[in-house]
Amino acid sequence: MPKFYGLLFLLLFTFYDIHAQELNARVRIVDSKISSNIDRKIFRTLETALTNFLNNRKWTSDEFKPNEKISCQILINLREMTDQNAFSGSITIQSARPVHSSSYLSPIINFQDPNFDFKYVESQSLDFNENRITGSDPLVSNLTAVMAYYAYIIIGFDYNSFSLRGGTQFFQKALNIVNNAPDGATISGWKSFENNNRNRYWLAENLSNNRYTSIHDVYFSYYRKGMDVLYNDINGARLEIMNALVYLDNINRENPNLMVVQFFMSGKSDELINIFKKAPEQDKSKAAEILSRIDVSNSNKYKQDLK
Repeated sequence: MPKFYGLLFLLLFTFYDIHAQELNARVRIVDSKISSNIDRKIFRTLETALTNFLNNRKWTSDEFKPNEKISCQILINLREMTDQNAFSGSITIQSARPVHSSSYLSPIINFQDPNFDFKYVESQSLDFNENRITGSDPLVSNLTAVMAYYAYIIIGFDYNSFSLRGGTQFFQKALNIVNNAPDGATISGWKSFENNNRNRYWLAENLSNNRYTSIHDVYFSYYRKGMDVLYNDINGARLEIMNALVYLDNINRENPNLMVVQFFMSGKSDELINIFKKAPEQDKSKAAEILSRIDVSNSNKYKQDLK
């Protein structure tokens, strides 16, 4: 390679390395329930547009190296076309973070939001302004408002897992979106009275409410003090993870049915069973007891696999 082009390549690589954005997101849209009369190209175009929106926008003031990007997946399952260029469906958000000294990715988020209504005209630009979230058309604005909300939630939890209460500023940004969210007859998920305390409002509320600040300690203890030392000190890691579960159990006892507790537990049953199945009998029994209380839907699984 001539010296000039080698230098140019190095400069371009260095620029990319310095200015890499935060997310490494993959977006997929399932459109099988939508009438076959519509050109499916619109959904592939939207997948690309949303992927670029999440991955190319700067969500924080920090600089991320390419290998530090947050891995996440967004699945949009469309139920129906409600009007011209308007759609209704659900959105599933998954994110994970690498565990120190291993190739393992530990799940942080595994959540399905059943209320996702939006309007999209093929090749329209995807705009989001934190100071004017509602925009001129609520259904158009709801598309990027929901995406931006979950971008901040994903980033906030990732930061929480690396530094004590590190995600606070991003949860506040998510709450700001909730407080200024688009409003319309077909739009839901942003209000306190919807979906039995299991929606975007309640997740942001729980994460910003001073009554539940210990939930942030749970994430730090579980990931940074627990998972990240698992491969070098399994006994010490189990102790910290147990401490995190005790924290979570206390939160759950004081605030039954709190959304953020179930949000934490979603998708973690297999990981927790693998961590405790070879623990001393006393620790295994204690873990099974706590997990059966805070993750009722998997209680039989814990009792069977940790007996």
